[in-house]
Amino acid sequence: MCKIHYLLVNFGGPRNCDEVEEFLIALLTDKEVIRSSLPAWAHSFLFTRIAKKRAVQVVKDYLLIGGKSPIFDDTQEIALQVGDLLGSEVMTFHRYLPQTHGAFIEQIKGLSEVKTIRVFPLFPQFSYATTGSIALWLSKYLPKEIFSKMQCVKSYPSDPLYIASMCSTLRECLEKQGWAEAEVCLLFSAHGLPQQFVDTGDPYQQECELSFSLMKEQFPQAVSLLSYQSQFGKQPWILPYTSVVSQQIKSYAQGRRRVVIIPLSFSSDHVETLYEIEYTYVTAIRAQGLEAVRCPALNLRKEWIQAIAHLFTHASSIQMNKALRR
Repeated sequence: MCKIHYLLVNFGGPRNCDEVEEFLIALLTDKEVIRSSLPAWAHSFLFTRIAKKRAVQVVKDYLLIGGKSPIFDDTQEIALQVGDLLGSEVMTFHRYLPQTHGAFIEQIKGLSEVKTIRVFPLFPQFSYATTGSIALWLSKYLPKEIFSKMQCVKSYPSDPLYIASMCSTLRECLEKQGWAEAEVCLLFSAHGLPQQFVDTGDPYQQECELSFSLMKEQFPQAVSLLSYQSQFGKQPWILPYTSVVSQQIKSYAQGRRRVVIIPLSFSSDHVETLYEIEYTYVTAIRAQGLEAVRCPALNLRKEWIQAIAHLFTHASSIQMNKALRR
């Protein structure tokens, strides 16, 4: 009997503009992402309509970044490269790509003889809206005997290899620009989360702050800031908002006139970095007479691939069902 198999999990992203609407429907009807007091059928009906309406604009955003999200292809390539390092196949799961779910279920059913399935989320900081949502989906749609074998690397916000990969990416960005650490403002932008989630026990903000503090230590001469982006709806989200900080950057930058925006909680570039950061926040900062660039996400960096392989095999893990508990 094969003892261990590996599963890499991620959000997924539309592979072409035709998939944008279905992707948004899957995302916004997930009550782990958008919580409401509505019955399930009413929540699904309302947010399906909202998703279809938003898709019209979001397609335009995707057209500006190549007509698709890089997340799917990057996740598949990461799985191949990590598999080569581990000497074992690494499966993938894309939470909001329903078109891939049927094949995934059939593939993972073939692991009935496997003793343990190690699950690695490409979300360094844990949230019930990301890793927790994936755990819930797997518990709902997989056979119990398969789900019970899953051991999850819940999060790794302070892992030295993850932090080193992030800092190395940032240093390369600074070198490419020819900017010295002492003359820059580093704006670390993490994906936002409703404040209600944090108030009811989601550890995401705390883990983002931990990652930020460790990276900030590596750049002591820079001005470093942490903010949160991608708010949706009218309820309060974690503060401060990247949209506000970028529009008022001079009051935060302590005289620095060069700004680097670093995607803190995004391990892969996608629409929220390639469009939202690049076309919204970078543009807003430049409009105030400052220089600004976006630092790339980890993507397919060699050291990041090596870090994933190490975390897959060495990081502490929990039973997958524990990722469901608040």
